[in-house]
Amino acid sequence: MAKNAPPRWDRRMQQRLARGEAAALGELYDRFASLVHSQANRMLDDESAADLVTREVFGYVWENPDAYDPKQGSMRSWVARLTHRESVQRLRRTAAARQTDDEYGRYGGEGEGYGGAGVDPADLEERVRLATAAARADYIVASMPAPLRAALELAYIQRRDYRQTATDLGVTEDEARRRLRLGLQLLSTAHTRPLEGSSPPGYGRPL
Repeated sequence: MAKNAPPRWDRRMQQRLARGEAAALGELYDRFASLVHSQANRMLDDESAADLVTREVFGYVWENPDAYDPKQGSMRSWVARLTHRESVQRLRRTAAARQTDDEYGRYGGEGEGYGGAGVDPADLEERVRLATAAARADYIVASMPAPLRAALELAYIQRRDYRQTATDLGVTEDEARRRLRLGLQLLSTAHTRPLEGSSPPGYGRPL
């Protein structure tokens, strides 16, 4: 996973994109595509939809490089916000399409399986909230320092206890516990804070 890009890299990347350098888009894609796809897939729970979101996000960046303002944060944060915005829009479009199908079935449309009760707006907003928290958790893990991320992956993906984690990382048990504690503290903010800079002013047109 790529680390956060320094501001100088961000500004140069924006300039290269504004000049229409295809190589710049390829470099940006190589750096952030896995982050975009994993965030979209976490929100939508649909690989095909995540593929579409990934294409749409990088297409938007290519066509609108001036929408990025380095003063408002890193390009990584901007790309994550675009991914979140497009994923939420896709969730709502899918819900609206299901609502239309339900109404079509209730009022004389053909086809088995229609005629349900429709999409509850409260349920949709709850799904958006949970998806946003999941996306933020992905972003936090991807953005945290490598030592913290490695400790979390060992403990919670590979099911190591803190002693085994310490051995695998070549650190003391106290240091392993410290890394796990800090990593979990960062992750705990996923359910209490919005995605970083989710709605700053002046961030260009919506997707």
